[in-house]
Amino acid sequence: MTPILTTENLHKIYNNNRVDALHVLKGIDLEVNEGEIIAVVGPSGVGKSTLLHCIGILDRPNDGRVWIDGRDVYQANDDELAGLRNRTVGFVYQAHHLLPEFTALENVMMPGLIAGVDQNTLRTTAENLLKEINLQDRATHRPSELSGGEQQRIAVARALVNSPRLLLADEPSGNLDTQSANSLHHLLWQLSRQHRQTLIIVTHNLELAAQADRIVELYDGKIKSTHSNRR
Repeated sequence: MTPILTTENLHKIYNNNRVDALHVLKGIDLEVNEGEIIAVVGPSGVGKSTLLHCIGILDRPNDGRVWIDGRDVYQANDDELAGLRNRTVGFVYQAHHLLPEFTALENVMMPGLIAGVDQNTLRTTAENLLKEINLQDRATHRPSELSGGEQQRIAVARALVNSPRLLLADEPSGNLDTQSANSLHHLLWQLSRQHRQTLIIVTHNLELAAQADRIVELYDGKIKSTHSNRR
């Protein structure tokens, strides 16, 4: 099976060439197959979010390579990377980052509008996603009129609207109460399986991590262990 994502000897250094340089990633080799759900765990400050940013074409590594669907992505220039990121990667963060002046439906549509997708097709896709997350009745509501859990579900739908090859989630339930967090986790798993979406989620929740296909544990910028949960 050909991996959808491969990283080779990935390094990320902040304040490079300075005495106080921070070497966050120290040679990450990782392969992820299509449709796989990966939980990335480890103490705070070991490079989990930085790894997602490099995988998600948000932050160039200082060394090493990232392949998505066999393409060496960081060989592209910045303009090409922006388009590739919009088409290929969906992000869900701890903070929902919804645009307050737009409705739920418009927020879901936003990545497709940026990508230049036909608006009629895009609206249909966004409306179907709102139905999948059971928020079709909130389509015309603005973020301030939604609960925290509803806002994060809208953020998930927005991340999926361009049918990205990778869905990346960085502590997506960190700001939610237990019930809303459990609901969001269930939704992410359900949509990932339903859409055969490759999901990589950073989490401190070990119960959640145990539901993933594989757990990747980071420590001091390196992969300490990887463990399959498949039986």
